[in-house]
Amino acid sequence: MQEKLEESTGPLRIAMVAPLYESVPPKFYGGTERFVSFLTEELIALGHDVTLFASGDSVTSARLHPGAPRGLRLDPKWHDRLAHHFAMIHDVLESAEDFDIVHFNIDYLHFPMSRALGLNQLTTLHGRLDLPELVPLYKRFDDMPLVSISDSQRGPLPFANWVATVHHGLPEDLLDFSPAHRGYLAFLGRISPEKRPDRAIRFARAAGIPLKIAAKVDTQDIAYFESTIEPLLAGSDVEFIGEIGDDGKNEFLGGAMALLCPIDWPEPFGLVMIEAMACGTPVIAYPCGSVPEIVRDGVNGRIVRNDAEAIAAIRDIESLDRARCRRDFEERFTSGRMARDYLRVYRCLVDASGRAPGPPLRASA
Repeated sequence: MQEKLEESTGPLRIAMVAPLYESVPPKFYGGTERFVSFLTEELIALGHDVTLFASGDSVTSARLHPGAPRGLRLDPKWHDRLAHHFAMIHDVLESAEDFDIVHFNIDYLHFPMSRALGLNQLTTLHGRLDLPELVPLYKRFDDMPLVSISDSQRGPLPFANWVATVHHGLPEDLLDFSPAHRGYLAFLGRISPEKRPDRAIRFARAAGIPLKIAAKVDTQDIAYFESTIEPLLAGSDVEFIGEIGDDGKNEFLGGAMALLCPIDWPEPFGLVMIEAMACGTPVIAYPCGSVPEIVRDGVNGRIVRNDAEAIAAIRDIESLDRARCRRDFEERFTSGRMARDYLRVYRCLVDASGRAPGPPLRASA
């Protein structure tokens, strides 16, 4: 299908379906919900009619259809979180005739119902796909149109119905360029074994540079944090800040010499990497998953494979031009580029369905 993706004109009626674990945008951590927010707002700015199915505490220019009163992760009274998602899918399907295309971001939960109703839809997959139980599932649903967020993400499921790869993007004015750093290294995201904050601490100490860690600790990772990471935090050279929201990222990332991403898993994309680049902060990362598609070695960061290379990259990081790092972000990773890429996919699927786009549900924003 990628060869057929061409620009068209005229507004589309789009249903955007988000997970309900976090608000859109998320108050703290939440890459998928942040992506949904950026894409939704950009599509509306381009004149399209978007209805957002998300938690009720979401903030959006779209018409909001709440699937839960607030993000489920921050609302402890809810125990069965799938119940809200299935109720939301029901609401999407009931109103399917109001939309030219439905864009799901909730993995495979809707597949049986979408197939049964012949829904004109696509699914962006945001997570890791190297789990063996996913193979028989996606073989059963090999007709579902899928978008990957990196080419590497597709590896475990080469037989799936991939219609495009669309790299994530950020609003160009979301984060300010910081021409100078304030003498520390940064780790941002989530405390978990696959993100390897232990490596980040080891590298920073070996290079003699202070490290600041801004990260959340999920319930399933508390034991790992207490047994492995907490003992490493002793000393003034490592500062654990905890989870931060969007309002704190500019100062945190912009002040860093480099963002450390010494990951040990097939990262599907890694939004934090382009957030750092938007600030002009280069990224030092292991070549796992999407990293080689995002980090251009010697331009916006360094790709390293072991301790010695990581420490050498830290010590040489000021040889990279922070302004060039920012320009690379502007050329490759803006939400405007992302939205135009998705619109080409939408148009192709609408054209293939044989249905002419309907009138907008409301005046376009």
